[in-house]
Amino acid sequence: MAEAILAGLHSSGHPGSRLRYSEPFEERRKYMETRYPDLVSSSDNEAAVDGADVVVLAVKPQVLKSVLINLSSALLKNPSVLIISIAAGITTDAMSQWLSSDSAAIVRCMPNTPALIAEGAVGLYANANVKPEQRSVTESIMHSIAKQVSWVQKEALVDSVTGISGSGPAYFFLIMEAMQNAGIEAGLSAEDAKALTLQTCVGAARMAQESEDDLATLRRKVTSPKGTTEAAIKSMEGNNIRQVMQDAVFAAQRRGQQLAEELSQD
Repeated sequence: MAEAILAGLHSSGHPGSRLRYSEPFEERRKYMETRYPDLVSSSDNEAAVDGADVVVLAVKPQVLKSVLINLSSALLKNPSVLIISIAAGITTDAMSQWLSSDSAAIVRCMPNTPALIAEGAVGLYANANVKPEQRSVTESIMHSIAKQVSWVQKEALVDSVTGISGSGPAYFFLIMEAMQNAGIEAGLSAEDAKALTLQTCVGAARMAQESEDDLATLRRKVTSPKGTTEAAIKSMEGNNIRQVMQDAVFAAQRRGQQLAEELSQD
């Protein structure tokens, strides 16, 4: 995800000389230096954040505490620094505590994997120290990897974002996998079943994005009475598709809450 953000910012016009990153693993760092020679590479976190106006913390949640404790002095050298964290489950209060600062401007970000191809959906939460102009900067950064950027007003809603868009791509991969397998069982080749499934999903999503109709109306418009689509919809409704999706979303939300409790402990 860090690479996606760097690549997105660079391709959208940000000069490489103003894009710094720290990568502790030599093999990975050499890859980054070869692929993005214009960016400023480092193996030292302090050197990467020194004097920065915006710092994106793209580290695993399990190591964020040690990273922030060790970087607190360097990070807060610039009192107006904006800290953006994409570490899942770590609250802004926990980050403030590890920084030993009540004034740090912190934004939590929940991206999803399509951000890797600049098609992401991102949820954001800002603590009370984040200024309006810093919100704008955050949106600009996230738009380099995402087509949809949404702010939530309560931090607990980050877990709701996780349940919809954060984990959501996997739901659709599963649905597409099931459709492809059904197509194969119905006699199609694996290649045709996959291609038809993928384009159907892409086309339906594009129609939903461009139409003024809501999703329920779009579904009704393609569901002719006593037709093939109606038969399929009745089958899915009979198998409680709505409850299945709701259970999945809430399961992801609850797991996000559990992770937040586990990872935010001292």
